[in-house]
Amino acid sequence: MRFWVNGEDVLEEAVGEGGRGPYAADALPAGHPSPLRATREARRLELGEPGCTGGCCGFLAVVVQRLGEIVQWSDWEMPREGHSAMPHPLPELHFDASQYDAEVARAEASRDWVRHHRS
Repeated sequence: MRFWVNGEDVLEEAVGEGGRGPYAADALPAGHPSPLRATREARRLELGEPGCTGGCCGFLAVVVQRLGEIVQWSDWEMPREGHSAMPHPLPELHFDASQYDAEVARAEASRDWVRHHRS
């Protein structure tokens, strides 16, 4: 799974060649709310890991929290230096909460990836 923000792939530079984002089945579990949903309670969300695995070199992670009508992604954790092409930490991101909720709901409802995964 990849994450696009303002036309840029958030994972691509951060996890490096051979890295990956979360599996769609983990980010969009059938019959359960996605961990991508934002609540008033801040929580850490792993978005990716380098090819050598997150257990070895660390994860790309972000804290997700709803602040009124805004969803905030902040306090980024990057894979250890040397495993990431990212020259600087990612900035704090803010999303309109209603648009964010609609996009997460759309992703939860779309099961197209299951069909492609089984092919």
